[in-house]
Amino acid sequence: MNTDFWQQVFDFAQTTASHVGEQLLKDFGQVSAEEKADGSLVTRSDKWADLEIQSAIASTFPTHGILTEEGSHTFPDTEWCWIIDPVDGTTNFTRGIPIWGISLGLLYKGTPVFGYVYFPLINQAFHGYWCDSPELVPPPKGAFCNNLSIYSSSEQLTGNHFFSICSRTLQSFPIKGFPAKIRMLGVASYNLLTVANASTLGAVESTPKIWDIAAVWVISQAAGCTWLSLNPQPMFPLTSGKDYGSFSYPTLLVSRADLLPIFQPFVSLVDF
Repeated sequence: MNTDFWQQVFDFAQTTASHVGEQLLKDFGQVSAEEKADGSLVTRSDKWADLEIQSAIASTFPTHGILTEEGSHTFPDTEWCWIIDPVDGTTNFTRGIPIWGISLGLLYKGTPVFGYVYFPLINQAFHGYWCDSPELVPPPKGAFCNNLSIYSSSEQLTGNHFFSICSRTLQSFPIKGFPAKIRMLGVASYNLLTVANASTLGAVESTPKIWDIAAVWVISQAAGCTWLSLNPQPMFPLTSGKDYGSFSYPTLLVSRADLLPIFQPFVSLVDF
């Protein structure tokens, strides 16, 4: 592996997400959804995008494993693995709400090292690198939105700053006395990326799956955020042969560590 590898990875993610996004734009708001066993929604567009991305990975990186929301949930016994969410925000996608995206995360020995998340309708493409393995040629440093560097916010908290939550969190979230304005966008990856992009000072997700966070974890780390897993089990590395289909990663993400003692007491009251 040489430095060209990281450029190849970025070019592949950008090209593949753009290609898939073009078709999804045609389907946006025009497809019906079915409910899966876990209560989430799936459409023919999700299934098409999933197979399209899998095919592209197999052609470009034939030795890499694949774990996808709409396909196999078992982490493969390969050095490299792509984790795919073909349409993050399917409910928004089917209802004509423009915030939904395509998420691609690349893992090395079970730990994410590259993430790419593309939101076609709002024209935002996030990517980032986070790798300290001495076995690899160091990747480019940083987190980016539309190829411009992004950083988490260093602003002091006021009542006019935003904090993003998911709908499941809202059911037991202690809104009274909360020190920021709450926003709910309906897409796990975008909720968390608003912290990386300094739009919000924090976000909480109650039940994200590995395909929701694999890419975002990299980007948020590279942007300087502080990620707090609310599950006592370690996040990474993933274990080969394990089925991650029903495993959730409740998460509190803040723009910097000194905000943890402010937001964590509220989050601790949520029923995860």
